[in-house]
Amino acid sequence: MTEHHHQSTRGEPRVALVTCAELPDLDADERLVLAPLAARGIAVTIAAWDDPAVDWAAHDLVVLRSPWDYAPRRAEFVAWADTVPRLVNPADVVRWNTDKRYLDELSAAGVPTVPTGWVAPGETWTPPAHGEYVIKPAVSAGSQDTGRYDLADPGHRELAAAHLRRLSDAGRLAMVQPYLTAVDTAGETALLYLTGPEGLRFSHAIRKGPMLTGPDLGPDGLYRAEEISPRAATPEQAAVAGRALAAVPGGAERLLYARVDLIPGPDGSPVLVELELTEPSLFLGQDALAPARLAEAIHTHLHRHRPASAR
Repeated sequence: MTEHHHQSTRGEPRVALVTCAELPDLDADERLVLAPLAARGIAVTIAAWDDPAVDWAAHDLVVLRSPWDYAPRRAEFVAWADTVPRLVNPADVVRWNTDKRYLDELSAAGVPTVPTGWVAPGETWTPPAHGEYVIKPAVSAGSQDTGRYDLADPGHRELAAAHLRRLSDAGRLAMVQPYLTAVDTAGETALLYLTGPEGLRFSHAIRKGPMLTGPDLGPDGLYRAEEISPRAATPEQAAVAGRALAAVPGGAERLLYARVDLIPGPDGSPVLVELELTEPSLFLGQDALAPARLAEAIHTHLHRHRPASAR
């Protein structure tokens, strides 16, 4: 059992931070919120999402943080989320956001998004004659099973086909996207949003260095190491992020947190790569005030969810 209780007294609000069995004490970055939560008198339980011994209903709020092993078991994970009262982000958002076909919905809503093709299990894929492309599963976390291919290279074409076969044989929907070369120089920009009294508000932004150096050759752990540094978001990036958040089904005001990942497109303007609403790293260590902002966001949601008699 991976459940850890931090000392609780009667009347203290109880919050569960959800992780996976491989990270029983949370990822190091996620642990930065523990001290600010304790300072607010909030008792914390750290537990793996698939631990059958945990009573999720005994908590005033259940916060998804690092359940990063869910991708091969998405159906089980989404079904679990449906059973958890007072889950943030909410279970319907988890269902929508854990299948990257949401990118088509955001694109249809006018959000500039990386062009994406889909290859279902058993479908044949005819690769373009040239150009660099990224292949990954529609359900994934931590850049697992993700590769970059130069289709003018016959060896890469074979590896790309093999990658798609692996996903097809596993019954997984694949996505194919042009590789945005600006990531090699500009990197990726992630804009982090945390809830406040008036709803979601911008917290901080980071730069993520390029991660995809070549083909995917098989499993390599829970997530790939990332090169992260603080970054100032531009007004243009903030505008694209705002459009993406405005298109979230059910409204972004229900969210505890959101991360919007952007890369410059061919013309230099930002395009959405992913809208992370399920279990994103929030890079709390990249901004001195971010851990306290997350604690404040959790405190805000607690007051939304707790009955008045418990306050």
